[in-house]
Amino acid sequence: MIEISHVDKWYSPTFQVLTDCTTSVAKGEVVVVCGPSGSGKSTLIKCVNALEPFQKGDISIDGIKVNDPKTNLPKLRSRVGMVFQHFELFPHLKIIDNLCLAQQKVLGRSHDKAATKGMQLLERVGLTEHAQKFPAQLSGGQQQRVAIARALAMDPIAMLFDEPTSALDPEMISEVLDVMVDLAREGMTMMVVTHEMGFARKVANRVIFMDRGEIVEDAPKDDFFGKPRSDRAQKFLSKILSH
Repeated sequence: MIEISHVDKWYSPTFQVLTDCTTSVAKGEVVVVCGPSGSGKSTLIKCVNALEPFQKGDISIDGIKVNDPKTNLPKLRSRVGMVFQHFELFPHLKIIDNLCLAQQKVLGRSHDKAATKGMQLLERVGLTEHAQKFPAQLSGGQQQRVAIARALAMDPIAMLFDEPTSALDPEMISEVLDVMVDLAREGMTMMVVTHEMGFARKVANRVIFMDRGEIVEDAPKDDFFGKPRSDRAQKFLSKILSH
C-alpha cells in the first residue's frame, strides 16, 4: 500500500534530515515508527503524502507515485487520512461541519449525505452528543477523536498518525488509543509515529526505529521488543520501558 524507497531529504545543503530511508506498509498492516526526538519520524510520515518535499528517492501509495509532478496530490491526499499532533480542526465550525466540509468540497457529497456519514463516525468515536458544539468546547482527547472521525469520513485507503497523543493529558490518551486500536483490528492500513509502546505492543505488525534521520531497525513487533539488534534501539527501549 505504501512504498518508501531510498528517500533523502535536506532542509539545507548542510542539514540532512532523512538518509536513505526504505520501507513499506502492506495493505492492512499497522507499522509504528518510533525513535528519539529529532530522529526524522514526523518528517518521514509527512513525506508520505507530500506535506514535506524530499530531494531523492521515491514514495508511492497504492501504486501512485507521490513525487511524480503529474500526480494529482489533492486527490491522492483525499485517499490518505492524516491525523496530526495538534488536531487542526476549524475552530469556527461546529463539530459536524468539520466532518462535512471536505466530504462536500473534495468528494462532492451532498450536505445530507456528508452529515449522515459524519454522525455515523461521531457515534463510532463516542461523540454523537457533541455534534453541535465548537472544538473549543471539547477536551483535547475529544478533539483528537473528532480529527480521526474527520479523516475517516473521506473513506481513506490508509491512515497516517503523527504523534496523535503527544499533546494530550495522560487520562485522555487512552480514549484516543482505543479508537486507533479498533481501527487497526478492523484492518485499516496504518503508519503511526508514536512513543506509546503499549499501543505498539498491542496492535503493531512491525516497528520501525529511527535515529538521526535513518531507519536503524525495521522488524516484526516481537523481534523489536524481544531483542532489538542495534545498541541504539536497546538503549531507547530500556529508557522508555523502565517507567
